[in-house]
Amino acid sequence: MKTSEIAKLSKVHPNTVRLYEEWQFISPVPRKPNGYRVYSELHLKQMEISRLAFRQEFIQNNLRKKATEIVRLSGREQFKDSLRAAESYLTYLQTEYEFALKAIETVKNLLQNKSITGQTYSHKSVASMLQLTEETIRNWERNHLYTVKRNAQNRRIYTERDIQKLLVIRTLRSAHFSITSIAHLFQEMKQSKKNTDILEILQTPTFSSDFFHVTDDLMNQLKIAMDDLKSIIAILTELQ
Repeated sequence: MKTSEIAKLSKVHPNTVRLYEEWQFISPVPRKPNGYRVYSELHLKQMEISRLAFRQEFIQNNLRKKATEIVRLSGREQFKDSLRAAESYLTYLQTEYEFALKAIETVKNLLQNKSITGQTYSHKSVASMLQLTEETIRNWERNHLYTVKRNAQNRRIYTERDIQKLLVIRTLRSAHFSITSIAHLFQEMKQSKKNTDILEILQTPTFSSDFFHVTDDLMNQLKIAMDDLKSIIAILTELQ
């Protein structure tokens, strides 16, 4: 195949094909005596892997790195390693999807004013429950996204309400809300409410509407990304 042909089949610009070769997203491309590149079916499959991997870039954290790792391993023809990376990425996205579902259920329960227990949790256990680093949660506290009580030993003690608010923050961060925008959003709620409890924030019509819109959009994009990864896994399984 010529550059123009593989570009058309891959639904990208010919320059993109050349860039992917330069970046080693596809295997080295042999050339004819006249210098024209000659692409194979393998290159076409690698182009498809690249296109699928980079199509959905919507969540923060290091997802670009995860997608790039899959593509680069494929370009080196390390298909088993690329497959493992793709499966790991899929597991991560499935976890994000489950947390988004949990956040929606939590918000619904809060809006229905369902009772909670008086159980408390340590900083370490909360980080584990939410699958976040302890430093991430501390950073949110430093940026005034939430406050938490401390015991006599000055250790953070989290209530179920605290965890519910952290889950909401986690979901907004996954949906690409910046820390600054979340802090500003919460601050606006505080200015109109004496009680700064998470329930008071969620009961604000604007926030409630926005939250469900954001989570719905996030989940739709996660579904698309997971389907794309399943397609990548199928291609890599065939290439092994």
